[in-house]
Amino acid sequence: MLIAPSLLSCDFSKFGEEISRMDKAGADYMHLDVMDGHFVPNITFGAPVIKYVRSFTDKPFDVHLMISEPLRYIDDFCDAGADIITFHIESDSDPIETIEKIKSRGVKAGLVIKPKTDVETVFPYLDKLDMVLVMTVEPGFGGQSFMADMLPKVEALRAEIDRRGLEVLIEADGGISDKNIRLCADAGVNVAVAGTAVFRAENPAEAIANLKK
Repeated sequence: MLIAPSLLSCDFSKFGEEISRMDKAGADYMHLDVMDGHFVPNITFGAPVIKYVRSFTDKPFDVHLMISEPLRYIDDFCDAGADIITFHIESDSDPIETIEKIKSRGVKAGLVIKPKTDVETVFPYLDKLDMVLVMTVEPGFGGQSFMADMLPKVEALRAEIDRRGLEVLIEADGGISDKNIRLCADAGVNVAVAGTAVFRAENPAEAIANLKK
């Protein structure tokens, strides 16, 4: 299990320092939630901020675009230092065109599904993807409760990926803690996004190690 601390839960006044803190604590990825206030009812940060904090770690930047038109901004986020870009199947951009644009920049591409979206909607694109992110909360705000009823989606996705012999990571994001991460692993999750569980821990390194354990 790879652990990707969600920077949505960090102290934004110390953004770079918070990334360094997670790096030293043993994070595998840095999960960066980009929200436009249109696709989801919240606004966070964009490519210029990501570019500024890129120098604080060598760990992969896992950029989750919760925006209406991701295709318009792919170059910006690639230029800012994204290593993985995931975007929503529910967005207004054409999935194939967006995936190809991401790949053309040498960046890994992933699709995201909201809780009310059928997992089968991503099946036609699996052979072009590096990752699928299954939201285990409604996207937009941190600190929400984990939705265990999303795990059958993960199981179905894992079965389809394995059936085709693909190397596609499954990421889960939303309310993940030491109380439910084993359920995620058993369902087939490879990458767990953890916000509150890591950033509010007295010892983040211990929290990350515990999540992996």
